[in-house]
Amino acid sequence: MSKPTLLRRILTTDLPVLGIILLALGPFAWMILTSLTPSEQLSATGVSVSPTGWRLDNYTRLFAQTAFLGNMGHSLIISVGTVLLGLSVSVTAAYALSRFRFAGRRAIMLQFLLVNMFPVVLLILPLFVLMRRLGLLDTHLSLIIANATVAIPFAVWMLTSYIAAIPKSLDEAAMIDGCSRLTALRRVVLPLAMPGIVSTGIYIFITAWNEYLYALTLGGKNVRTVTVAIQTLIGEYQIEWGLLAAGGVVGAMPATLLFLIVQRRLIGGLTQGAVKG
Repeated sequence: MSKPTLLRRILTTDLPVLGIILLALGPFAWMILTSLTPSEQLSATGVSVSPTGWRLDNYTRLFAQTAFLGNMGHSLIISVGTVLLGLSVSVTAAYALSRFRFAGRRAIMLQFLLVNMFPVVLLILPLFVLMRRLGLLDTHLSLIIANATVAIPFAVWMLTSYIAAIPKSLDEAAMIDGCSRLTALRRVVLPLAMPGIVSTGIYIFITAWNEYLYALTLGGKNVRTVTVAIQTLIGEYQIEWGLLAAGGVVGAMPATLLFLIVQRRLIGGLTQGAVKG
């Protein structure tokens, strides 16, 4: 086969890829430029593309005039709590589903898959009623439980396939040597499944950090996450675009940095977890 010419490669490959990249990264770049442009200049001439017009005024106002750092603390507590609750349930459930054969196993796995097909908004009313009766509205625990209802089905589905790829003979050999079932899980299976567990935990963290609907419905004045705090920056009669963009950049930074740090482990764990055991 003859190699494609340079012009053909540019037209069929390079330019389409460049267009996709610009389409994906363009809004984020525009948001960063907006956050670096002072409000007066935004109203007068628009977004400043030149570095000479960039200032950190919007970020200074964000931290000085709002409780954004406190909102980030609430989001961190909820996200970490959701990861701990989601993984503690998902790992044990995935181990049971991958190691034991019992009646209704396939139906349970199918239900975990079907849950992800329904929109999250369907669960808001029953969760609101449940949290109100339990007295958990506007608490970290209510949002942790609500986020876990979405995170656990996907985590169980992925970890079941991941743990099923680990040979049963390893935990059987550990039990022959005197380990109990839980000890074999802790000492043998968990270390081998750690890449999948880490990638699942990162996915749960990012999902809980970016969640808005539950935070708006089940939260309040005492517990206000980053996503809701950004929405409150929109005024009734005007929008502080610079302040809003600065809040968006700061709010997205923790999840973005976490993804960049563990990018390889996340992609590798998701890929291996997608293999049917």
